[in-house]
Amino acid sequence: MKLYSIETGNLKLDGGAMFGVVPKSLWQKVYPSDENNLCNWAMRCLLIVDGDRKILIDNGIGDKQNEKFLRHYYLNGDNTLEKSLAKYGYTPDDITDMILTHLHFDHCGGSIKYSEDKTKYELAFKNATYWVSKPQYEWAIHPNRREGASYLKENIIPIEESGHLKLVESETEILPNIFVRLFNGHTEGQIIPVIKANNKTFAYMADLLPSTAHIAMPWVMAYDTKPLITFKDKERFYKEALEGNYILFFEHDIFHECCTIHETEKGVRVKETFKLEDVFGESTGGNRDLSPRSEICQ
Repeated sequence: MKLYSIETGNLKLDGGAMFGVVPKSLWQKVYPSDENNLCNWAMRCLLIVDGDRKILIDNGIGDKQNEKFLRHYYLNGDNTLEKSLAKYGYTPDDITDMILTHLHFDHCGGSIKYSEDKTKYELAFKNATYWVSKPQYEWAIHPNRREGASYLKENIIPIEESGHLKLVESETEILPNIFVRLFNGHTEGQIIPVIKANNKTFAYMADLLPSTAHIAMPWVMAYDTKPLITFKDKERFYKEALEGNYILFFEHDIFHECCTIHETEKGVRVKETFKLEDVFGESTGGNRDLSPRSEICQ
């Protein structure tokens, strides 16, 4: 089994929204913003190649939304999903399984594309089974008012209509060495995939931990629908991750791709940051910080 980081481009989001009650005087030291209080975030997916299976976790924002919608998010960067897949010799048609952590537009927008004549929607991964948790799917098709703007029907309904949707009802091993954990603080039934490869265990953090800056317990997004549940989610995850020596892979952290964690007198903190290729390549890893150290988080 081999894992590849798939960059799909970046978007900008308000720093206050991303860090909740944490004051800007603290979070800007860890994750800087521009003059408009916007922080730049990755939309990083994970490709798992295991024999004939090509499994992709999340797929970014896609390109079918109109300019009015996209201009709120200041998309930037040269990477696209297609370009990143091609870097490793693959196309969307090669994907056999599409795991969606949840159905917010920046995680699943690439699931569906326009037909060539722009008259209808169709699967972007036509040969893939789309894995979504049942509680998240039901939550998304009947959204609450707070999350409604994040669930776009054109990203969701065509998957079910295609017959390619597979709902996950509980924590389980959905494919060999690929396990799903379910968490409810950010949104109902968010999947956190846990992958065992090369005698190591990787966790794709999605929006349970958008970045290394969110590892300290109080650092919780204002986007989370149930922030007190997020605390419990993080505690549950940390217990498992510390016992299993997990490598955390970040979807949104533009500065850090992976990290390990350890328990300190201040709580769980970053131990070491590195790139995924350091784990599977010849490099032995090490710190690759491009922003201030996240250990300052209180």
